[in-house]
Amino acid sequence: MQNLHTYVPFLHELAETAATLTKALFRSPLTIENKATDGADDGVGDGLDPVTAADREAEAAMRRLINQRYPTHGILGEEYGAENLDADWVWVLDPIDGTRSFICGIPLWGTLIGLRHEGDPVLGMISQPVLNERFFGSAQGSWYWRNGKETPLTTRRCQTIAAAQISTTDPRLFTSDERQLYDRIEKKAKLARYGYDCYAHAMVALGQIDCVIEAGVGAHDIEPIAPVIAGAGGCVTNWSGGSVKGGGQVVTSGDARLHELILEALSAS
Repeated sequence: MQNLHTYVPFLHELAETAATLTKALFRSPLTIENKATDGADDGVGDGLDPVTAADREAEAAMRRLINQRYPTHGILGEEYGAENLDADWVWVLDPIDGTRSFICGIPLWGTLIGLRHEGDPVLGMISQPVLNERFFGSAQGSWYWRNGKETPLTTRRCQTIAAAQISTTDPRLFTSDERQLYDRIEKKAKLARYGYDCYAHAMVALGQIDCVIEAGVGAHDIEPIAPVIAGAGGCVTNWSGGSVKGGGQVVTSGDARLHELILEALSAS
């Protein structure tokens, strides 16, 4: 496999293309559609899965660039689905991770761009256009980018749940059984914060948050994030300690010792 970081300039190009479109529409009047078919509460969250023209236009623009530059590659995107998934290289896109924040004018949403090789997530970027920040990397290493300057990303050490700063997007997104397991961890943790979507994972890579616990996420929500965390020295698994390929229940942690404790707590009956 070639040096993955030869793709980094293209990651930045995709991020810049998406940012131009999303920033232009941020905090502007937008029609908000609900992708949840019936809009009813099904017991997980509130039945709302919002999407806007910003989501769709940004993904469409990134897809055009990929098809022009790498016509043999596949694409998996949140808004327009899959094409050529049997390719060795597949790009995984979430144009706006955190659409709820986006439509509320809160600047902590982000664009997620990932690359699979032979089915495995190997390269990723978390782009925060409003703050002009990008977090990107692979198992070969991860970096923080702002205004053209790059610095290495390193997670921080945290050996116990009692010392941990944790996050989840919204506890209501858990099933009742998942919520009970999460609540046990939160009660032991130093502090917990909600509502940051992909930005919370970026803060794990930056060494500011110790652990993020989520469930019900799609491939586009986590596969671009996983290489960034791993390259910064952190851990990314499902709740059973396995791969996050395809999404599902996920945990990202900055310290392997904390990660094991979190997994033990999530497996408790």
